[in-house]
Amino acid sequence: MSVASTLTEKAFADRRRGEWEELDALTVAARRGLRKLPPDDVIRMSPLYRSVCADLAAAQAARYSAPLVDYLLGLTAAAHTVMYGPHARAREDGRKGRVGHLWLVAFPRAVRRFKREMLLAAALFFVPFALGCLLTLHDPTFAFRVVPEAMLRPLTEAYAKGFDGGREAGEGAFMAGFYVYNNVGIALRCFALGVFGGLGSAFYLVQNGLSIGAILGYVASQGAGANIVVFIVGHGSLELGAIVLAGGAGLSIGWSIVAPGELPRLVSLQRRAREILVIVAGASVMLFMAAAIEAFWSGSSAPREVKVVVGGTLFVLVIAYVLFAGRGDAEADDAGRPS
Repeated sequence: MSVASTLTEKAFADRRRGEWEELDALTVAARRGLRKLPPDDVIRMSPLYRSVCADLAAAQAARYSAPLVDYLLGLTAAAHTVMYGPHARAREDGRKGRVGHLWLVAFPRAVRRFKREMLLAAALFFVPFALGCLLTLHDPTFAFRVVPEAMLRPLTEAYAKGFDGGREAGEGAFMAGFYVYNNVGIALRCFALGVFGGLGSAFYLVQNGLSIGAILGYVASQGAGANIVVFIVGHGSLELGAIVLAGGAGLSIGWSIVAPGELPRLVSLQRRAREILVIVAGASVMLFMAAAIEAFWSGSSAPREVKVVVGGTLFVLVIAYVLFAGRGDAEADDAGRPS
């Protein structure tokens, strides 16, 4: 093995040793009984195990020394036995009461861990959103350069009519299916195209922000601004928030390819994909919730004041959940790890 390779291996081991030792300690403790472990330790084992598996793949791909590869093989095997072997039944029994807790805390923690990507995604979406709205209010024809005129005019007519009469029976279910198809498609493109160095995600965030802003501005310029705002406020925090989170996840995927650090690009991509999977899953749940609200509540005949209060409350709850849910020692341990 060359001197350069040895130095690379040493740097790799020094950087990752903390998580290896943490997983080793949790594995030893789990052998005495998973039920005796604190809930945060049980939750912590799964991402640690996935990370060490990625480290093993990286070590094998880089052809590091046999002692290091053997150590990682033994560590992953021991952790696998605890998580999926004879202790699996006890682990599942002990986890039943914590499944809800896991999903409630894992999603917001993951969002906060990748806060730089999420903030960048928010800027890429909401800055064009504001520009599209303001430019269209100043000159309504600007919207025609962004959104087809054939789409804008029917939308304007629909919002001008308003929703005082609600929707016809059965229309809500049809619209819910349409919203799921449309919104999930947008979010998936914002995420999946991040594989092109993040440029695809950035493009779709900007494009969708500009388009939605232009639509809002055009409808408002035609005198139906109050109707469209009242319609959007009910579900916008979930729908637009999910698109931003999916775009942020795509940017993170792209960055793992552009700057893989000491890992091979494929290993870096696989590892990052595992880490942000919970964000994509959470964004999908948000989109399904948004579609249901949009179909059955936003277009209902409920008073405007009630819709605004409900939408504002939901906005505050979503922001509070992402910022504060799941904070604790386990998150503090992750604070120093690179995203």
